[in-house]
Amino acid sequence: MIDTNIIEAQNAAHAADLIKDYDALGEKLSRKGIDIEVIKDRAKGFSVAVPSWGTGTGGTRFARFPGEGEPRDIFDKLDDCGVIHVLTGAAGSVSLHIPWDKAAPADLLAKAEETGLRFDAMNSNTFQDQPDQAQSYKFGSLSHVDAATRAQAVEHNLECIEIGQALGSKALTVWIGDGANFPGQTHMGRQFERYLSSMKEIYKGLPEEWSIFSEHKIYEPAFYSTVVQDWGTSLLTAQELGDKAKCLVDLGHHAPNVNIEMIVSRLIHAGKLGGFHFNDSKYGDDDLDSGTIEPYRLFLVWNELVDAEGTPGLDLSHMIDQSHNVTDPIESLMISAMEIQRAYVQASLVDRMDLAGYQDANDALMASATLRAAFRTDVEPILKMARFEAGAAIDPIMTYRASGYRAKVASERPKVSGAGGGLV
Repeated sequence: MIDTNIIEAQNAAHAADLIKDYDALGEKLSRKGIDIEVIKDRAKGFSVAVPSWGTGTGGTRFARFPGEGEPRDIFDKLDDCGVIHVLTGAAGSVSLHIPWDKAAPADLLAKAEETGLRFDAMNSNTFQDQPDQAQSYKFGSLSHVDAATRAQAVEHNLECIEIGQALGSKALTVWIGDGANFPGQTHMGRQFERYLSSMKEIYKGLPEEWSIFSEHKIYEPAFYSTVVQDWGTSLLTAQELGDKAKCLVDLGHHAPNVNIEMIVSRLIHAGKLGGFHFNDSKYGDDDLDSGTIEPYRLFLVWNELVDAEGTPGLDLSHMIDQSHNVTDPIESLMISAMEIQRAYVQASLVDRMDLAGYQDANDALMASATLRAAFRTDVEPILKMARFEAGAAIDPIMTYRASGYRAKVASERPKVSGAGGGLV
C-alpha cells in the first residue's frame, strides 16, 4: 500500500526537529508534574475505527462528485483503510456496513490480515431499498406498519450479526431512518412500540459478549419526527432491551446547541454509553471532519470520557462517521483520526485534583481555566512522537501525498459516474 522506504525518508527529514520539540514540551510538562512519556504511551495505545463507507466520496441531497480512484468494493476500501492506519498508527479497525460490504468472511479476514486491520462494530442498512428485497422501506423498516416488512428488517440485522461473528466483531449498530414527514402521518406511540418489538427480536439473536448500539438522530430523512430522535429515546430503548443494549452517540445527531458532553455524562451514569460516531458539524448533521469546526466541544466530550476511566462496565467503541464531499477521503479520515487522538491526549492533561478542588469551592473561573489550560497545550510533538516510534508517519498527509497512492489507485480503478444525487 505505502512503501515503508517513503515513510522512513519523510520521517528522516523531520526527526531532528521533532526530538527538539518533544524534549521542550517534556520539560514544560515536567514543571507541572506531568511525565510526557506516560502521555505519549497513552497516545500510542489509542485507536479509532474507520468507517468503510467513508473511503468513498460522499455527497449532498442534490449531487455527488466522485473523486479519482474511488474504491470499487470492500477490498479496495480495506486497502484505503490500511493506508490510513499505516500512516497514522491510530486507526487499526474498520466498521463495515452491510449489504454495501458483503463478501465471503474468509476473504474479508484474509484481506484484513494483509492490511493489518481488524473488524469493529457491524452496521445494518434498513434506510434504503436493495435491488433484491421483497418489501420496501419507504415508509419505515423496524417500525413499519406491515409485519412482513418489519420481519425483513429484523432478518437483515440478524444476518449482520452472523457475518460479524465470522469476522470477530462484537457489536451491532442499529440506526433507522423511520419516522414521519407530516403531522398525523403515523401514530407515534404505536410506531415506537413496533420498533421496540423488532429490536427485541434482534436482541434475542445477540451472541454472548456482544452489544447492540441504539443510534439516535433528530432528523433526516424523516423531518417531522424520527422514531429514535434523541438520547432519551435511545436510553429508553437500551434500558428496555437489557444489559447488552447500549447507546451510540453521533456528534452530529443533535439539535443545535445541545450539551453533548452532558449527554455523555448522563449515559455513563446510567451504565448505557456504548460508543461514538465522531464527526463535526456547523448547521446540522454535516458529517464534517472531526475537530475542524468545534474542537473544544470534542475536547469536552473526551474530558468526560477520561474522567470516567475505570468505571465498571465502561467499554466504549470509538468510530468515525463522516461524508467527504470535496476532499480526498483518505486525507480527511487521517485528519479526523489524529484530531480525535489529539482531544484524547489533551483531556489526559487535565489536572483533575485541581479541577475537583475548584469545583468543590465553587470557583467557576479557575475550574474553567483548568480545562482551557489542557486544551490550549500544543500536544502535536506527543502525537508525532507516538507515530514516529510506532513506525507511522510524522506527517501523515505529506507522506501520503509523496507516496503517490491516490494516483496509483486512480490508474487501476475505473472512473465513477457522478450522475444521481444522494448521500453515500
